[in-house]
Amino acid sequence: MSKENGIINLIRVSLRKNIKQYTMFIALIGLMIIFTILTGGTFIMPRNLSNLFIQTSYIAILACGVVLVIVAGHIDLSIGSVVGFLGAVAATLQVNLHYGTLLTIVLTLFAGLLIGLWQGYWVAYRNVPAFIVTLAGMMIFKGALLGVTNGATIAPLDDSFKALGQGYIPNIGSINIGSASINMTTVIIGIIAIIIYNILEIKKRRERKKYKFDIIPNNLQILKMLTISIAIAIFFGIMASYKGVPYSIVLVLIVGILYTFLTKNTTFGRHVYAIGGNKEASRLSGINIKQRNLLIFASMGVLSALGAIIFTARLNAASASAGAGLELEVIASAIIGGTSTMGGEGTIVGAIIGALVMATLNNGMSLMNVGPTWQYIVKGLILLLAVWVDISTKKKN
Repeated sequence: MSKENGIINLIRVSLRKNIKQYTMFIALIGLMIIFTILTGGTFIMPRNLSNLFIQTSYIAILACGVVLVIVAGHIDLSIGSVVGFLGAVAATLQVNLHYGTLLTIVLTLFAGLLIGLWQGYWVAYRNVPAFIVTLAGMMIFKGALLGVTNGATIAPLDDSFKALGQGYIPNIGSINIGSASINMTTVIIGIIAIIIYNILEIKKRRERKKYKFDIIPNNLQILKMLTISIAIAIFFGIMASYKGVPYSIVLVLIVGILYTFLTKNTTFGRHVYAIGGNKEASRLSGINIKQRNLLIFASMGVLSALGAIIFTARLNAASASAGAGLELEVIASAIIGGTSTMGGEGTIVGAIIGALVMATLNNGMSLMNVGPTWQYIVKGLILLLAVWVDISTKKKN
């Protein structure tokens, strides 16, 4: 009986720790079903879902970076201006200076790193609140964007650069199932992804068992692995039914995996959560808070550059209005995905789910011809609800 109680308690703790991520995942599925019904099936078509995932890509990448910022107890209001500025830098290097795609990417990422270090320096070593530093950054880089573009659009970009925002992994062949043509490259990638996921899950379970940590029962473990494997299969199945896997989605997966590992399996990640949870206790335990804050903003700068590259490549242009209001979408994605506004709590997977929720709302309401007035109102109310749930949960705990 005690063993059964221990298993039940383990499940309860797991659900409690991840309740916001589970809730948002269920909400995402619910939204997709609702929009499928309201649009007469248009929403669920492979072409639309493929475009939806592409639209999500740069928001998801930026949300991964802002999770660390918010978890550590900070905020970044400069995201939109920095993305717009770095996109203009990339376009200028391509169009005006005729630099190759690889060199343009490297220089843009380096510029993003410098911007992150600049803002991080003021936050970490000059003790200026991140709100003020990034608010100043919003104005500074908005002005820099206007200076680089001179108020004009910079276009067109090289085909190899555009592929990062518009292109798909080349197909090795297709098979026809009814009227649908199935991309075999995507099918193979999906199968590999499922195999890797299950191997890692089994390895993780064996390690926990080896060190006598609590583990969930075999039947629940199988159910969990089966559910996630089916979700992976559905995702890649949708991609295979259209043009395959976009390069931008590959970048999202790489960033998501890298930052999930960073936050869960490294000393740096544990320090970030500790700082957000209790800054004074972190200082007393010997954590170099200044260095960690600097690295957090440096990370945000690099991901801002990567997001800018995808954003600019997708539009095939840089303009003076690029990135306007983008910080609101990114911060909302992280918070809706379960990142606590009070710091110390948040996940990369949750942020990506949050980005998908925001993109689903945008896409679904656009298909229904809902005007921007109501789109902003609905997204604002959902953000407000997410923060209220976060605060209520904290108080209850």
